[in-house]
Amino acid sequence: MNLHLDEAIKNRRSFYGLSKEAVATDEKIKEVIEFAVANAPTAFNSQSGRVVVLLGSEHDAFWGLTSDTLKELSGDKDFSQTELKMQAFSAGYGTVLFFEDMNVVKGLQEQFPSYSEAFPGYSLQSSGMLQYIVWTSLESLGFGASLQHYNPLVNAAVQKKWDLPESWELIAQMPFGKPTAPAGEKDVQSLEGRIKVFK
Repeated sequence: MNLHLDEAIKNRRSFYGLSKEAVATDEKIKEVIEFAVANAPTAFNSQSGRVVVLLGSEHDAFWGLTSDTLKELSGDKDFSQTELKMQAFSAGYGTVLFFEDMNVVKGLQEQFPSYSEAFPGYSLQSSGMLQYIVWTSLESLGFGASLQHYNPLVNAAVQKKWDLPESWELIAQMPFGKPTAPAGEKDVQSLEGRIKVFK
């Protein structure tokens, strides 16, 4: 299933009901993510984005690790609602983890001191564009996804579990799978007053 770009952009939503049923091959998933990483724009062509794709038992391990971390932090509080979320994400086909290589960011700060304070923000902007391209690409394949942020709570455990460089900072997590329920309604505000065109 390959949607036209404008269809994929419009249909890209947050899907929380997911299944492990494959709607595209693992090779195709890898292909669209490689394309996104290679072509996402970055400030000063820094190419600071890093991605880990977790499929099968590795995907399940991430949400188990996240659940264990959050349960430990919750103490005596009721964990049932959070546990349901973890189970829903784990029910999907895979998870994409988005990182920024902070060594690249620091290198740019040293190379261009006049922009030093701006580079962390540039890095996040680049990551956001990469996340959007991956999300829309997964949509075009027929997967549903959502964007989650359990960082920095799980950062250390993720680096240890998958033996990742210390300079990779976890920015976001994207569980995806075949949608089992429609996305919620999206209320689009009037574009009047949100866009200005000057000629």
